[in-house]
Amino acid sequence: MKEKEEIRLTKLKQIENEIYNNKEIQYICGIDEAGRGPLAGPVVVASVIMPKDSMIEGVNDSKKVSEKKREELYDKIIEEAITYGVGIIDEKVIDEINILEATKKGLTTSLQELKVKPNLILVDALNKIDTLGIPYKSIIKGDALCYSISCASIIAKVTRDRIMRQWDEIYPMYSFEKHKGYGTAAHIQAIKEYGICPIHRKSFTKNFI
Repeated sequence: MKEKEEIRLTKLKQIENEIYNNKEIQYICGIDEAGRGPLAGPVVVASVIMPKDSMIEGVNDSKKVSEKKREELYDKIIEEAITYGVGIIDEKVIDEINILEATKKGLTTSLQELKVKPNLILVDALNKIDTLGIPYKSIIKGDALCYSISCASIIAKVTRDRIMRQWDEIYPMYSFEKHKGYGTAAHIQAIKEYGICPIHRKSFTKNFI
């Protein structure tokens, strides 16, 4: 590993390493989501516990990593993870309970999938969440500041992108493969031309119909 990358990763792991100095903490779980902003498709929340000494080259906030690189990192993270879980909350539930509550629901679902119970959860910017009684710490911009949350952000983003690529095959007129459901000019134009499809969030698209 190049020295510069090692320094960057060491900095990214600083929060966790300080927590691990408390000998009672054995497992830290990072949590992040993908898909709060799009006009279509689910919100996906990932929880992951990485080994204490994990230093996967290239791990970063998923928004700072190319799609191709995210796919590569996803495989490495899944392989190395002690355990991980994913919560997928679809557009119908988002419309029913709102995107914030849907994200919180996805978080709880992802935690239920973990095979090992963490001692502490580090989550990107969410509060008032059901962590099944596990203590948590909310970190603003956690996906860019904390290694475990960065790993979770990549799992969530890649999982969601794959879902949207599958939907693209069913509804090719919206080009979901390109924008993944986000409100690009081309996507909004397609909604105006074709109307909404079953995976559009009605609460997000009402201004474009």
